[in-house]
Amino acid sequence: MPSSRRLVIVAVIAAGLALTGCAPEPSPSAAPEASASPGADPSPSGSSDATPSPSPSGTSSTVAMPTDCRAILTAPVLAELGETPLNDPAFGATGVQPDGSLICVWGDPAADTTNLVTTITRISRGPALDLLNGLADDEGFTCYTPDGGTRCEKTWTNDTYPVTDGRTLFWRDDVLVDTRFSNLAPSGYTAAIVESVFG
Repeated sequence: MPSSRRLVIVAVIAAGLALTGCAPEPSPSAAPEASASPGADPSPSGSSDATPSPSPSGTSSTVAMPTDCRAILTAPVLAELGETPLNDPAFGATGVQPDGSLICVWGDPAADTTNLVTTITRISRGPALDLLNGLADDEGFTCYTPDGGTRCEKTWTNDTYPVTDGRTLFWRDDVLVDTRFSNLAPSGYTAAIVESVFG
């Protein structure tokens, strides 16, 4: 099965095909597979039941990197995040980085587990393929192809607390949106970022 996942990811990225459609935003109670992330993966933006269509012709040079952690989210997602602090200095380097990537950290540094960390960075197809294949083959991530890109996600129970942790990645046009979360998974989170970054 890992081999079949690898073939699917390779075929999708190499051939430039993607599925269109909308899958329900993951919620702590639902996911594409038992291991897939629910709403926590901050919302999945695509669906696994769609028909293939040619991927967008744009390249990484046409994708502008975001510079504002709030601007890439929708009003409903921001409402779910509520008063959660954004980019508290206690978390270290956040915001726009020297290489142009963007790091967004939602969480109270005084909390033990509740946080959400998203890194948006440029990564070419080869390294992206290696990363996503490794997650699917070796770590049990569920991968599918929504919104003209490739998405991999997984959730699990925190080792110390009775909360859900997870990770969701979305790659398209040489840009990777990588989110890790613990007990904080607003519905539609990833979908909002994908729409903002890729249109």
